[in-house]
Amino acid sequence: MKNDIVLEIKGVTKKYGNVTAVRNVSLRIQRGEFFSLLGPSGCGKTTLLRMIAGFEETTDGQILIHGEDVAPLPPYQRPVNTVFQHYSLFPHMNVFQNIAFGLERKNTPKNKIEGTVKEALDLVRLSGFEKRRPSQLSGGQKQRVALARALVMHPEVLLLDEPLGALDMKLRKEMQVELKNLQEQLQITFIFVTHDQEEALVMSDRIAVMNQGQIEQVGKSCSEIYEHPRTEFVAHFIGATNIFEATAVDHLLKMWDGPEFPIESTPVQGSVKFTVRPEKMLLSSEDVAGRVSLPVTVVDEIFQGTNTSWVVEYRNRKYTVVEQNSRIVEEQGRFSRGDQAVLSWNPKNTVILEK
Repeated sequence: MKNDIVLEIKGVTKKYGNVTAVRNVSLRIQRGEFFSLLGPSGCGKTTLLRMIAGFEETTDGQILIHGEDVAPLPPYQRPVNTVFQHYSLFPHMNVFQNIAFGLERKNTPKNKIEGTVKEALDLVRLSGFEKRRPSQLSGGQKQRVALARALVMHPEVLLLDEPLGALDMKLRKEMQVELKNLQEQLQITFIFVTHDQEEALVMSDRIAVMNQGQIEQVGKSCSEIYEHPRTEFVAHFIGATNIFEATAVDHLLKMWDGPEFPIESTPVQGSVKFTVRPEKMLLSSEDVAGRVSLPVTVVDEIFQGTNTSWVVEYRNRKYTVVEQNSRIVEEQGRFSRGDQAVLSWNPKNTVILEK
């Protein structure tokens, strides 16, 4: 991936009357990057995407593409294109006509349109579907047509607003892989809006987590945002997690109602919260040397196919441990509800959260 910046968002704010939908957001997105805006409904991610596209005006701040402020430009003059969740295909046009529509609006010669549309159909694996109407296509095929229609315009940036949201789970997972492979093949900058954490982790080079109109965290990689969440919101939103409270003195944590143990992160002082991912925890019948250990009661066992989640209770608070079922099979009859057990983790898997 090249290091030049294709899109820069500087202090962008969007207000609707007294309501601030996006608040002072700044981002730098590289050429050829698959960048995801992740967050719950109403967090401002789609509003931010619409401002990049030109469908919404900014209240404050700048949006630069290759260093040029695009605020004065209408959507059709910006080097971007958008794929929506519900495809927005023209029902009275066939597949070829839908894909060719933008090229015709730009007065592209007919002989060039035919070749360009054919290339796009090959790219999304829909050759032979030229004469079909949208009503004759499956959800996944409609999504491919919408992608092809956007890609024939050769945008600098492709904006995708929850484009897989209308698909069933199996097809959605297939399209995640296809979309990522397509992006890597074309090396076009993709900005992808989603509320699905797994989807963002599977597809993205980087992720920005949004909450209440602001950026909570931008990861240098997907693994960083999962392994080292900055805030309690990010920790909870990016997968399941466990939150504990403690008092910190330099490199030492003292749980308010539990053990004391060292940490490797930057020294902190005073009351803190920290997180440990469920898959990094161990449920055992006795203490394990070198690990932080808590005496717990087994509350529930949740079978999830390849994994089992154990819900345990410590001092009237519930925590989750995730284990691979291959281990449980090897250790038949590990635990039952009401059993006493030991919850433990390696101190290096402790992540201190910002207040």
